[in-house]
Amino acid sequence: MKTRILEILRQTKDWASGETLCREMGVSRTAVWKHIRTLREEGYHIEARSNLGYRLLQAPDIPLPGEIAAGLLTAVIGRQIEYLPELPSTNDTAQKLAREGCPEGTVVVTECQTGGKGRMGRPWFSPRGKGLWFTIVLRPPVNPAETPQVTMVAAVAVAEAVRAHTGVESGIKWPNDILVQERKLCGILVELNAEMDRVNFMVAGMGLNVNVPRSEFPPEIRDTATSLQAESGRHIPRVPLLRALLKSFEDWYRLWLDEGFAPILSRWRELCVTLDCPVTVHTIRESYTGHAINVDETGALLVKTEDGSIERLLAGEVTLRKR
Repeated sequence: MKTRILEILRQTKDWASGETLCREMGVSRTAVWKHIRTLREEGYHIEARSNLGYRLLQAPDIPLPGEIAAGLLTAVIGRQIEYLPELPSTNDTAQKLAREGCPEGTVVVTECQTGGKGRMGRPWFSPRGKGLWFTIVLRPPVNPAETPQVTMVAAVAVAEAVRAHTGVESGIKWPNDILVQERKLCGILVELNAEMDRVNFMVAGMGLNVNVPRSEFPPEIRDTATSLQAESGRHIPRVPLLRALLKSFEDWYRLWLDEGFAPILSRWRELCVTLDCPVTVHTIRESYTGHAINVDETGALLVKTEDGSIERLLAGEVTLRKR
């Protein structure tokens, strides 16, 4: 009901009369007023005048389902949106919805995470109202062995959307961290639920620092993290950016399903800031120091170590070292 009221208010150039709203939705004036009041509580600036009706003056920069859907140019991704003002983790909520049978493309989004997760079990800083914290549910018809490629699909999609929408020149650190000038802008965490021969579902979680002042990052990450506001010098509206991210993800995800990993990997290499650099890679069991020379056709990082051997690494945490 609220979504329909917003659609009518957006489509009306001037005032939408109470009579029009009642007729369009088949409800009483009292019911219309209750919904208008709820929308105002959510942050919508709606003017009301006797004998004229209602008009929308301003929508909030909050990733509410109605705001995301207005102008979203996707066919699947984001066509179902679950929003809560606060969650422990969007990935955890998305996995629960996926187990319950939600459709592919369902997006879980929140204003604040109290238990946001990064790679390798690290916490993720998710301050209220200053970033985009969201997860996409995927059900790709692929072999489980191919699913690690989704992390690189997501990285390309985010880097491309950030560049096109904000002008901030972001790059990718293997496999899927988004950096600007060696500072982390966005983290991506893809989690899999699968059997030996089939994928049940995947969730691709993304945490993008949008309007976080550098001074507000916790001391332990202040020197290594950044935000779009810090890099661009201006406030970035979040809802249009989220629409751009979802559209970019759908385009690259569909390309991956239709044409395979090769076009994804080609663009990933162009955006990568890790290749041809001295690195240290920390895996669960040990660390490797050397030179990142390439990424193979599966997405594994090839590192030429100090003793001249080539290590093929499927997972790990990369630290870029000074040349």
